[in-house]
Order: sequence, then C-alpha cells, then structure tokens
Amino acid sequence: MTPKSAPGQQAADAAPAAAPGRPGRGKPGSRVLTFGMIAVVLAAAIVVAAYVVVRHRDAAGPRPSGIPADISTSLANMMLLSPLERQAAPGFTLTDQSGRTMALSSLRGKVVVLEFMDPHCVDICPIVSQEFVDAYHDLGAAASKVVFVAINVNQYHASVADMAAYSRQHALTTIPGWHFFTGPLPALQATWRAYNIEVEAPNPNADIIHTSAVYFIDPQGREAFLASPMVGHTSKGTAFLPAGQLGAWGKGIALIARHLAG
Repeated sequence: MTPKSAPGQQAADAAPAAAPGRPGRGKPGSRVLTFGMIAVVLAAAIVVAAYVVVRHRDAAGPRPSGIPADISTSLANMMLLSPLERQAAPGFTLTDQSGRTMALSSLRGKVVVLEFMDPHCVDICPIVSQEFVDAYHDLGAAASKVVFVAINVNQYHASVADMAAYSRQHALTTIPGWHFFTGPLPALQATWRAYNIEVEAPNPNADIIHTSAVYFIDPQGREAFLASPMVGHTSKGTAFLPAGQLGAWGKGIALIARHLAG
C-alpha cells in the first residue's frame, strides 16, 4: 500500500461503502486521511528538504479531553489520539497467519490493538509494524495482557500464507500475541465497513489505498481510543518516519495499552 496510485473509476466496484458511524464513535473515514488524499497533498507540495514529514495537530495546542494522564499532550497530538465512547467493538470471525480461525470475542480479557494492513504493502504498513514490535517491547510486564491484531485489506493477497510471510518479514512473529487476520472477501468487507475503513483496490497490480487507523479495545471488548498513524515521504516517494517519532509511537501505543490493561 502506497499513496502513489490515485484510485481509478473501477475502484468503486472493489471498495465497500463507508458505514455510518455509530453515535459517539470515531469515524476514520472522515477524520483520518486516506492515502489517496495524502498522494494529492504530496503531489501539490513543494519539496524543500530531503523528506516531507506529515504534520499532526499542533503540539502546543489544547489537550484533547479524555486522554490518560500519562500520555503527554504532544504525544496525543502526534498520534491524533481520540477517546471513544465505550461501545462494543464490532465482532468478526477470521483466520490468522497460523491458520487459526478466531472470533474477536475470543480475545476478551485482553487489550486489543487493532490495525488494518496490506500484506503486500511497502509503504506505511511496515512502519506501523515496527511500531507494534517496539510497543510490545515497551510493554514490559504488561505484554501478556495485550494482543496486537491486523486485518487484511488486500483482496488479491488474502491467503493465510500471505499473512504468514508478511508477519515473518516484519518480525511480527516475535510478538506472542500477534494475529494477522484474513478470510473470504465478503467477511473482510463486512469488517472494513464495521470499522469505517475505506479500501480502494482497482486491480491486482495497483496499490491498495485504505484508511489508516488504530483502534484500542479494552478487556471488556469495548472501543476505547482511536489513533491515526501517518508518515512522511522522501523526495523519491519512499515512506519515512524519523526515528524519534517511530520510537514515540511505540511508547504511545504501549502507554495506552497499559492504561487499558489496568
């Protein structure tokens, strides 16, 4: 998944319509930039350095309400972190990279850090994967209380073997509680809609464009927080995130998950 390919007209058949947000629930389709939008911004921007870092909310701005006390305002702003009303997270039953078919409800009692990923991606997904690995190590003793979950957004690379290969390539298999879920396209589409994830997949050779969002689900199975991973790009279009921001994201994910784990 990269922001370089603009969605074609034929994408309408492959991409599910965004579901209306439930009251009080964050809606990534409207509050998070999709990669097609990022591509337009990047194309219009004047590159004045070797890379462009995507700007987040002003770190000096007001502190968002409902953020845990141990999350600094600057970190909350960088992550575009928003609290959600504690409504039940939409359920799903899919198959992970080890061939285990599981329901979200089977993870009850754990904090779930949920992202949507493309196993064929060479852009932001590998960066988010590194953030997950860093977060796992930052959790320390709380690591056993947290699981990291991704749901496949690439209908053309949807086999269990695809999920396993990506997981190995990006060291996600070093996380004991890691699940990269896939399944039949109707089941995947239903899950995308339930979490307001917009996916555009014009054809097998095009880049998959999708909403970037991380949901934090509490041990009772309720949505608690929503964050928005973003990256910058070098002048050659390569995805990039400064080491400081990469490390901060890992720490932020760990802090939120630890807070929810109690």
